Amino acid sequence: MERFENLPIGELIRKDGFDCTCGRHHGVDLKYIKIERGALNCVPEAVKALNAKKPFIVCDKNTYAAAAKRVTEILAAAGVEYTLFEAPEMGRPKLEPDEMALGSIAMNFDTSCDMIMAVGGGVINDLCKVFAFDTGRPQMIVGTAPSMDGFASNSSSMVVDGVKLTLYNRCPQAIVLDTEVLAQAPMRMLWAGLGDMVAKYISVCEWRIAHIVIEEYYCEHVAQLMRNALKRIMAAADHLAERDPDSVGAVAEGLVLSGFAMSFAKVSRPASGLEHYFSHMWEMMALERGHEADLHGIQVGVGTVLTMNIYEDIKRLQPSREKAEAAMKAFDPAAWEARVRRVFGKTAPQVLAIEEKAHKNDPARHAVRLTRILDNWDEIQKIIREELPDREWLFGKMKQTGMPMTPEELGISHEDVVDAFVCSRDIRDKYLSGSMLWDLGELDDFAKRL
Repeated sequence: MERFENLPIGELIRKDGFDCTCGRHHGVDLKYIKIERGALNCVPEAVKALNAKKPFIVCDKNTYAAAAKRVTEILAAAGVEYTLFEAPEMGRPKLEPDEMALGSIAMNFDTSCDMIMAVGGGVINDLCKVFAFDTGRPQMIVGTAPSMDGFASNSSSMVVDGVKLTLYNRCPQAIVLDTEVLAQAPMRMLWAGLGDMVAKYISVCEWRIAHIVIEEYYCEHVAQLMRNALKRIMAAADHLAERDPDSVGAVAEGLVLSGFAMSFAKVSRPASGLEHYFSHMWEMMALERGHEADLHGIQVGVGTVLTMNIYEDIKRLQPSREKAEAAMKAFDPAAWEARVRRVFGKTAPQVLAIEEKAHKNDPARHAVRLTRILDNWDEIQKIIREELPDREWLFGKMKQTGMPMTPEELGISHEDVVDAFVCSRDIRDKYLSGSMLWDLGELDDFAKRL
């Protein structure tokens, strides 16, 4: 088998993909990628690569100024027709990836267009992935900030009925990232990109742990692709604050490789663990209260700091079957539901419905997981040592950029930190470090030490 994880990024998009020792065939539905200075000039070439003639361009007011205006000028000069739609905030502080925004795109869609071109960052890209998938049209992304890892993923992080969900759809078929444009993004977006990437240390660690505890699918080659992306990111992090286009380009390439890893695995596992769930929870809390959440990647960066601290305690943990079984015996479904309703408010019914399908709180399933944890505790500790970097080294790299490191810097209260940690296992059927601590009867004790 060819070791695809070590190939240059341009060779990872080959049409026939890769057969893997994990038993799966890996590939991305990507036909064109360009990450370099001046890449905006390649947009007509990317349109042609998709056999399209008339793109439907979606942007917002900020990304229009950052790149969409220039994109339309380049397309016009190349004789390519297009329709431009600038998505409105609709009375909200910013565009949200929800039903209202998606409906706005659908209502303004020009049906004579044969492809969807997203010009922007995470929210625009996520909305356009869903819309392109639903309309059966190819999609491309022209990025304006290296703020997230969804450029090449086959999923969208969306708000559905007030709950933050991952919707699996399709990878964009063309990616154009002009590093000179990316380098001019607001510094908070550069921080967000780094925050979304430092999280991957934890993501891969928890993926391996989930493979042991719940026998979840795992691919070592995809995990190594993620590790390689991390190396590129961290090597460039020192010059991120200088807005050096080449350093920003290295970060952008790492983010794209992260998306490849998700597309190859067909799940978000290689790129998302507990640190992401802190952010998901805070976003849902903000929606519930009518407040504006911070950028996802910035919140993920803070979630990474919190989760790295949690793992320092896990390294010292001596698990006890007696404590775990006593906690399960004392579990009060009514008290658990009351907490869910307090934390999630009007979205609580959707969260409760997740448990009705997943049965994470079922004693019999808990018993199976607990035995696997205890039988493999030495291996779990070995995984933690192998995957997680030195905490002070990582924090030093992050601090050097000036990015936020604590919930207080984002205006997030201690209560919201604790609620996010304790309830993170409730919002999806995904096994996290918080799930493992719940299985061990340690979750509440760990929450007290946050």
